[in-house]
Amino acid sequence: MSLAQNAVGALSAAHEYFNRSTRNLKEEHSTFAPSGELMTVAQQVAHTAQTVDWFIQGAFRPEGFSMDFENMAKQTMACTSLTAARAWFEKSIANAKAVLNAKNDAELLAPLPPGPIMGGHPRMTILSGITDHTAHHRGVLTVYARLKGIVPPMPYMDM
Repeated sequence: MSLAQNAVGALSAAHEYFNRSTRNLKEEHSTFAPSGELMTVAQQVAHTAQTVDWFIQGAFRPEGFSMDFENMAKQTMACTSLTAARAWFEKSIANAKAVLNAKNDAELLAPLPPGPIMGGHPRMTILSGITDHTAHHRGVLTVYARLKGIVPPMPYMDM
């Protein structure tokens, strides 16, 4: 099995776990946040999608990772619809799979551009960042669900 196939497999599992963990959240929960300074449900999903894009772009463009976190935050904070955020997430995952599938082992093992984000590590290292970040936000969203009286499904069942 190629590194790309392994990467896409890990990304597929993270994708499935995220969707299973959050599937009980509905459009009417879009604007829920436990307090005013926290991201809403829709913003959490949008941020997760945006970060998948950020890792893929940062790993494979010569200038590396964007550090324009303020602009990225504005984009996610503008998201008010869980449906739109989920569509963004699905598009981001599909793009990430396509990009990874198109890479050979040498490309995935090539070092990331210099910089503060995993600089010099193999490009494939982004996969752990994507899966860890996705897991973090699905955990946050399961807490949000419980605060709304929703029991989140177990993500690892029926794989």
